[in-house]
Amino acid sequence: MQAMFEKIFQDTPDAQLKLSFAGTIMEAMVNLCGIPAQLIVSRYGINVLLGVGSFLATLGLMMAGFATEIWHLYLCQGIVFGLGASLLYVTVTNTAPRWFDKRRGFAMGLASSGSGFGGLILPFVLNAANNNPSLGVGWAYRILGFIILACCVGACLLVKERVKEDRRARPLKELFKFSVLKDLNFVLFLLGSMVSLSGFFVPFFFLPSYCHEIGLSAEQGTALVAVLSTGNLIGRPLVGFTADKIGRLNADIIWTIICGLSSFLIWMFAYNYGVVMAFSIIFGLFCGSYFTLLSPITLDIVGLERFPTALSILLMANIFSVFGPSIASGIQVHVETPFLVYKIFTGFTYVLGGLILLVLKFRLTKSLWARI
Repeated sequence: MQAMFEKIFQDTPDAQLKLSFAGTIMEAMVNLCGIPAQLIVSRYGINVLLGVGSFLATLGLMMAGFATEIWHLYLCQGIVFGLGASLLYVTVTNTAPRWFDKRRGFAMGLASSGSGFGGLILPFVLNAANNNPSLGVGWAYRILGFIILACCVGACLLVKERVKEDRRARPLKELFKFSVLKDLNFVLFLLGSMVSLSGFFVPFFFLPSYCHEIGLSAEQGTALVAVLSTGNLIGRPLVGFTADKIGRLNADIIWTIICGLSSFLIWMFAYNYGVVMAFSIIFGLFCGSYFTLLSPITLDIVGLERFPTALSILLMANIFSVFGPSIASGIQVHVETPFLVYKIFTGFTYVLGGLILLVLKFRLTKSLWARI
């Protein structure tokens, strides 16, 4: 979304870097509200949480349409929209797994595939609005706000608690089971997921620039990003379905390691459109396992009582992963070969994360082939 404002802020020093920081703030805020959400749910229920989240998400985008300074985007898109999206995200990831058991992975795959659908459709909608002289950047944001509002209304009507609980103010020690941090199995899942997720954002951030670097057209770069999003759309239900068959942790390990190998074995040698397209297909299909399986695996490891606290901690840890592209960029400036660090960083984080999850599997099963 920040790219739409580059024309307005093009005379600002380091405009692209400053604009990208709005997205970084937003991604960080999306993972921030797990613990506050628990407090709201315990006292008022998920309907209030969904309502507040919907209001903030819509308001943030609408306000961003009136931005004239970069800090306006930090506030509107980064903080206000990010907080609203966080409340919505926490509500769904906390509520949906409780409705399913045998098909929990597939259900979460379908629920999380919406981001892939949005990534496929919304860029074309926003580009059309942005390039329309009668609409422009401001209305592109406001149109996006109306789309989000419609989606939020649907969520408010459809998302329900499986078991109604008494609404009352509760002591913090009753709500938050921080003893979960003493559970080494959960800590290993947290660490492996955080490390692998650090590589998730790198191709989405830098693949269009990489296409330009190797001489591909802007249209080809857009097509590759669309393929990444389509892969997410298909891959998340696919990993959920597979997880219900072979085990949720097993599927997460396989998908994570394949992602890392796709960077080492395909992106590392991708210097034409066909090979980059192959990387986009493989990475897109396999990169979304964490978002599909974080709730089911967390629930399997810690149990229902500690699940809300464990999920909140897991989401807050994702804030560190958001800075993966920034860390890779900081290293890349000291390396002469363009984009080499991005390729190695993506592969290394996914493979290392997968190996940590493999250690977790051996701790739980003492076997390479056990279903878990």
